[in-house]
Amino acid sequence: MGQPCLPPDLTMRRFFVDPNLLAADRIDLPEDTLKHLKVLRLSVGDRIELLDGSGQVATARIDILTRQNAQVSIENRRQKEESALPVTLLQGLPKADKFDLILQKGTELGISRFLPVLTRRCQPEGGKRRQERWQRIVREAARQSGRIRLPEITEPMPLEQALAQQEGDLKLVAWEQAATPLNQALAGRRPQAVVLLVGPEGGFDPDEVTRAQRHGYIPVSLGPRILRTETAGFVLAGLLQYVYGDLNQPAGGMEPAQTCPEQGGRRDGP
Repeated sequence: MGQPCLPPDLTMRRFFVDPNLLAADRIDLPEDTLKHLKVLRLSVGDRIELLDGSGQVATARIDILTRQNAQVSIENRRQKEESALPVTLLQGLPKADKFDLILQKGTELGISRFLPVLTRRCQPEGGKRRQERWQRIVREAARQSGRIRLPEITEPMPLEQALAQQEGDLKLVAWEQAATPLNQALAGRRPQAVVLLVGPEGGFDPDEVTRAQRHGYIPVSLGPRILRTETAGFVLAGLLQYVYGDLNQPAGGMEPAQTCPEQGGRRDGP
């Protein structure tokens, strides 16, 4: 019996780069990518994958790697799609460190769009540096978790504006006073895209939930325990990705019985 066969794209390191760089056949990598190459102890001749954050993936060979410079040559380019269920998270803006955690773990769970919303009980934080920090967190989490696309992060907006802008064939609002359990709200549904609404510390006022209902959101309960704002979105996203997305699939989307022929094993998949 051979060893489990890992797809090539699970053995190569991935890095997000400026989409404009991928137009060239030889690329000088940016400083942050150079630092990662050194930390990972990659060498000349090693192959990596470069992503533009919108689905384009390029396989590249490291030609030059010094303390000051890294240059690669592109061997092939291809377009790939993610297997995760498209999930938009409307998150009542909590304190800074909590939203950082939401961005990091939400990216790992396959959330495709983060929209921080301003509610009655939110903790707004201003400044241009905030958005830059959020982008860095998402970019690193996407690289670490093997995402193909970079999740979108919008600027914070009022709740009513956010509710009116979102489209999805299933919209859920996590609310501790909801009478409908999650499994009942999901019964008989096969959504192609989901929008989640989660409140900040202190939760939603009842009138905010009423406004969400007018826009098609279903209030759902997540069980007998009251979850923190940074936990509720993880629970919802994880459950939805398991039921409708790719958390019930093996790594790389391969069948569990597949083994590498070159290692003497058989390949039971197609």
